[in-house]
Amino acid sequence: MRDAADRLRYLDEVMDLLFPGHDAHPGARSVLPHRLVPRRVVPRRWWHAALGRGLPVHRGTDTIETHLSDVLGRRVRVVVHVRPARRANRKPILEAYDESGLAGFVKIGDSPRARRLVRYESEVLSMLAGRPLKVVMPPDVLYHGEWRGLEVLMLSPLPVTSRRVGSRRVPARLLGSAVQEIAAIRPYGEEGTGEAAWHGDFTPWNVAAGADGRLLVWDWERFAVGVPPGFDALHHFFHRALRRMPPAVAARSCLAQAGGLLEPFGVEVALARRTAVHYLVALAERHRRDGHEPLGPPAVWLNPLVDHEECLL
Repeated sequence: MRDAADRLRYLDEVMDLLFPGHDAHPGARSVLPHRLVPRRVVPRRWWHAALGRGLPVHRGTDTIETHLSDVLGRRVRVVVHVRPARRANRKPILEAYDESGLAGFVKIGDSPRARRLVRYESEVLSMLAGRPLKVVMPPDVLYHGEWRGLEVLMLSPLPVTSRRVGSRRVPARLLGSAVQEIAAIRPYGEEGTGEAAWHGDFTPWNVAAGADGRLLVWDWERFAVGVPPGFDALHHFFHRALRRMPPAVAARSCLAQAGGLLEPFGVEVALARRTAVHYLVALAERHRRDGHEPLGPPAVWLNPLVDHEECLL
């Protein structure tokens, strides 16, 4: 993990936010599996001694653990995910445990952008809770509130059967059915507008096949309406492609495969290619608004493709 030092610096900031105070308790937490490969921060146990020194944590009376314990009415301990330090929409992600085991996942809005995203995801999930979804299973909102100026959203854990989300290929038919069901969702008061909706971050790591045949879908903070049908299918394909090829090649592949990807949704080939260009431009615009370019400058990975396909726009 080449960014271990950056992750640990950001982790120090996060732990100060979540466990404020003045008297740091030495060795209260352990970084697993190792400080050189930091992925999770867990309550320290005696058998963690081989991992080296523990991570000091403040012992205040008002911490994220005491807050969640108060609002849920039972004792809660948290495991902190060590997040990449350079992501535009980075935010602390926690696993919350009570006496019975995993109680939920907690997102912390610790910046103006992250607070907006967390608040919006709570609104989207509350809207979805009232919809009779047959294919897609989103998490439930267990708690949403503010604590010490931070936005706190606790979501129910979904019944994952695979050890790693995104590690097993989801059947194409299930993905297609989920994309169609999401596209048919309309916020209250916007029914009958004729516009499609999309999840907004329909990636392999945000979806998993459930044991009951439905698709488990996480991270609804980018949900939006008013896009051409098939944006989620293109997003899923593009991010799978990015795992094995450079952004410019993945973008060309997305355009080349657009006809087959969108054919199940009744989109003819010429329109499918226009939709793919529209999607890639929308993604680049999102990165611009976020002030972060994970794919590199659009002039390198996108502009040559858009210029070549200018007649499609």
